[in-house]
Amino acid sequence: MNTSIVWLRDDLRVADNPAMSAAIETGNPVLAIYILDEVSEGIRPLGSATKWWLHASLESLAYRIERLGGRLILRRGKAHDILRDVIRDSQATSIFWNRRYGLAERNHDASIKEYARASGLEAKSFAANLLHEPWTIRTGGGTPYTVFTPFWKSCLNQLTPPRAPLPAPTAMTAFAGEIDSDDLGSWELRPTSPNWAMGFGYRWTVGEQGAHAALERFVSERLSDYAVGRDEPAKYTTSELSPHLRFGEISPFQIWERIEQVKQDANAELLKNSAKFLAEVGWREFSYHLLFHWPDLATVNFDARFNAFPWAAPEPEVLRAWQQGETGIPLVDAGMRELWQTGYMHNRVRMVAASFLIKNLLIDWRVGEAWFWDTLVDADAASNAASWQWVAGSGADAAPYFRVFNPVLQAEKFDGQGHYLHKYLGDYELGELAGYPEPIVDLKETRDRALEAFSTVQKLPRDIRPPVS
Repeated sequence: MNTSIVWLRDDLRVADNPAMSAAIETGNPVLAIYILDEVSEGIRPLGSATKWWLHASLESLAYRIERLGGRLILRRGKAHDILRDVIRDSQATSIFWNRRYGLAERNHDASIKEYARASGLEAKSFAANLLHEPWTIRTGGGTPYTVFTPFWKSCLNQLTPPRAPLPAPTAMTAFAGEIDSDDLGSWELRPTSPNWAMGFGYRWTVGEQGAHAALERFVSERLSDYAVGRDEPAKYTTSELSPHLRFGEISPFQIWERIEQVKQDANAELLKNSAKFLAEVGWREFSYHLLFHWPDLATVNFDARFNAFPWAAPEPEVLRAWQQGETGIPLVDAGMRELWQTGYMHNRVRMVAASFLIKNLLIDWRVGEAWFWDTLVDADAASNAASWQWVAGSGADAAPYFRVFNPVLQAEKFDGQGHYLHKYLGDYELGELAGYPEPIVDLKETRDRALEAFSTVQKLPRDIRPPVS
């Protein structure tokens, strides 16, 4: 019997999954497969925190597929080799997947599509994880955007609005042949000795249902205060959808439609909050726009002037203090401890912690990007890199070099009562904490040092590298 393969990647959902819907609509038995590929050329292995999330997300997805009558096959290794074997063993006649946007991923997908079509299969990819494909949004001169505001304005002014989400399938016929599947536990994605992720499960409800519950909670309880409240780390005002989006447990089309529903009967204040939230969705789109056109975003300065920046050699004890939240700078330490405990950090605090590493410690932004890649449950190839470059001043539409976040003033402005500091630093009262370490650096002295270092770069003409694609 003919078989249709749906190859799942960063789209671990059944609703609004064009590839899955296409496979089901063929009327053939469906073989749903997820391949953990960390060995193909150019593929960046997942970080430790995202592996924890992936385990739970695959458990949730497998259950959802089983409820539809299907089965999720798990394999680990080189995707091209595994798919070649699965195509042969299942006698597949078609294969479908949703697109990825990193250069290595695109190259591998193109190779697999070429192989499948040469073997007589229908092979088709779909737009599923971005509102706008990165190559469709261009400046008047036909070039990629490098500034967010005109990019997002262009997205909002597109003649064709984002499509409506696809409904969840009601059933699928599973492939009935013998296809081996790995045991998820054998992948050892979760830490054991020690189990540093013990607190993650208390913070997150992983999976497609958890994603939609988070969206509804945000709409009903948080959106009305979003524009202002999102900057206050002690408040539960942000959507906390980023890890769900990272793994495709919810699509941006579903989020867009839900916010558009809210806007239909909204007052001026709610419209403002909705626009601000959608602009954050837009920053994710912009980050992928950059990644598509500048694939080395996580490793190479977007602004080539910064290749000459005098970074300090990171002293192990200093870097370790930042990583473990023991710098003696309360807001930085609270954020890094939130990261350890939950796999997440409030966005305002992320900027402060990143600024401290880059500007007060003069440590290369790539060191911080790699640490967040390993420790954030929402570590995203595009947003993580773009945001670190933004703080460093080396990125697209970057923060000016003279913007050095003062962690003390940031805490006073956005956590005036100290609730966030108290939550993650223990008995923190009015800046006093028994046994709390002394600051590892003087904020004013290191700010002055940073401004001097950054001024050497600012004397050079801005040098944006040409896009790759």
